[in-house]
Amino acid sequence: MCFKNLPIEFDGSGQARLKGGIADPYSFSVSRPEVRMTDAERESQINTLIARNGHVKDLNMDPVTRVAGALAVNVTADLDSGTYLDARSQATLFRGYEVIAMGRDPRDAIFITSRACGVCGGVHAHASAYAIEMAMGLAPPPLATVVRNMQEAAEMGYDNPLHLYLLAGPDYSELVVKAVNPELWPLAEKWHCPGEKQHGFKTMADLMSALNPLTGELYREGLEFTRLSREMFVILAGKYPHPQTVCPGGVSSTITLQTLNEYHSKLGRIFDYAQRLLAVWDDIPEFFYEADERYTKVGSRPVNLIDSGFWDDPYAYDATYANCSEWGDRRWSTPGVVIDGKLVTTRLTDINIGWEEFVEHSYYEEWAGDRYETDELGNPLSPHHQWNKRTLPKPTGRSWKDKYSWATSPRWDRHTVEAGAYARLFTTAMAQRRPPSDLIESTGTSLKMLIPKGLIAERAVEWTIPEHWNAFERNRGRAYHYVFSQLVGFENLLEAYKLFRSGERRVSAVPPSELDKHIPTDERRSVGWWGAGRGWLSHHLVMEGGKIANYQIVTPSTINASPRDPWDQPGPYEEAVMNTPIIEDVSDPSKFTSIDMLRTIRSFDPCMPCTTHVDTGHGTIVREVNTCACGAD
Repeated sequence: MCFKNLPIEFDGSGQARLKGGIADPYSFSVSRPEVRMTDAERESQINTLIARNGHVKDLNMDPVTRVAGALAVNVTADLDSGTYLDARSQATLFRGYEVIAMGRDPRDAIFITSRACGVCGGVHAHASAYAIEMAMGLAPPPLATVVRNMQEAAEMGYDNPLHLYLLAGPDYSELVVKAVNPELWPLAEKWHCPGEKQHGFKTMADLMSALNPLTGELYREGLEFTRLSREMFVILAGKYPHPQTVCPGGVSSTITLQTLNEYHSKLGRIFDYAQRLLAVWDDIPEFFYEADERYTKVGSRPVNLIDSGFWDDPYAYDATYANCSEWGDRRWSTPGVVIDGKLVTTRLTDINIGWEEFVEHSYYEEWAGDRYETDELGNPLSPHHQWNKRTLPKPTGRSWKDKYSWATSPRWDRHTVEAGAYARLFTTAMAQRRPPSDLIESTGTSLKMLIPKGLIAERAVEWTIPEHWNAFERNRGRAYHYVFSQLVGFENLLEAYKLFRSGERRVSAVPPSELDKHIPTDERRSVGWWGAGRGWLSHHLVMEGGKIANYQIVTPSTINASPRDPWDQPGPYEEAVMNTPIIEDVSDPSKFTSIDMLRTIRSFDPCMPCTTHVDTGHGTIVREVNTCACGAD
């Protein structure tokens, strides 16, 4: 039984159904998650602290700049106790791609929705193609799936170093540490790096200097390898981002042996680099944990993770919803939901029917009217499921008690879940479902990976489910995901060579000129389950009369940046910030930088450039209260 909050049970054959005898099974009062503290209780706690004694600050951080959108964060900090009392994540931009797609030819969705992000346009194009081909009933030939997998391995090869060195890395650099954690620098100068043999830095101070923005060796090297992986994607797809060659039923690229060889030559450079990258991000957490054990709490939250899996088995994927749980289990990374550290399901159908999206604290109207009560297999669907949702923007003034964000609140089984590339490591390691491989092994508690020989010898590495879940482990997880993704790319390259040797050259189900004949005129529902550098990505589609009747996108940043839900559960950013201790010196409140809150937010890789601006000077403190026990003002 994987559902705890939704009133869904399974019969003897595994068919999901609603529990009987419940008049309104999806009512907010009937299906309630356990909530540690409501907003009213939290506000009362803050007011009590203000009345008693303390130094409480409300800080607005705007912008938390993003490439494809804007993010602001409001926090209430108690500097005396070193805690964050409250946090609100606010998406400040309405993008509207779901509205733009309405009424259009379904093939247009690939090109429209890929513009939802300037960092990861390739994954949106693929997710859209998956949704459309499911509606059309077009299963790609094996080589097409292999090429898609290789493209997306390359996109992860671009995205992960971008995060680790250009976006998150500067937070651990010499320039930042000396400025905001000066007590750590003398320790860094003396701390010998266990990974010196792989990354070449003797002390943590040397490593931190290499992370300095623009001038640091690791920063510049990370920039170089993002370029290399972009070139790998372009070799297969023609351009990046926003590829034009991803289509329903496959790809429209011309794939030759020369194409594969060029991809191979660039992939070979990555494996030596991967060894260095892993060693860097293994050493950074260990240094901080040793320096102050409170760093294990920075960005902490329950291990509640979700992922739809990534990279299809070319001989299992058939583009049908009916068989999605079967082909989902054959993906190189396994779909799954982890609740409180336990894997509760790997079935895509379970993941789908457990999804709901709420807008109580978002700038949208509630939707009403006819709805789908079940999926095509007869599994029950919530009124708040993506196939039932309508995007009805309704901008209003900001109110923490009412609406304050353009992000919605996706929840699975009414749990606050987190998306991330690292979620693939958890689900794949726990499930032990992936196909046999000479390079990747799932053990139940870890992923063992063999990095092939490049200019240096091959190396066996192992990512183990961490004891603590926090900002540092998110970064470490992305480093291991980088290795995982590039090994998947290599395995798919070898599969492409096999297909070429057998004479297989088809990369699409039908010629592009014949796609018109396959656009259905009846009503169809479908979903593209895919993944991004930040984790989960899904495109839910409804077609009627050959046109798009409804289109809904759930991105990883939507999940992680979500505001409160109907039960006052905070979103992942909000929850992680509130669990973060204030470790920096706050003896002078005017110099408070909130660096560990920033490290927390950036550890999620929230689709942003590397600048988060926090000004605790004039104009950004919206409430500052100083009290003392004697009652003086």
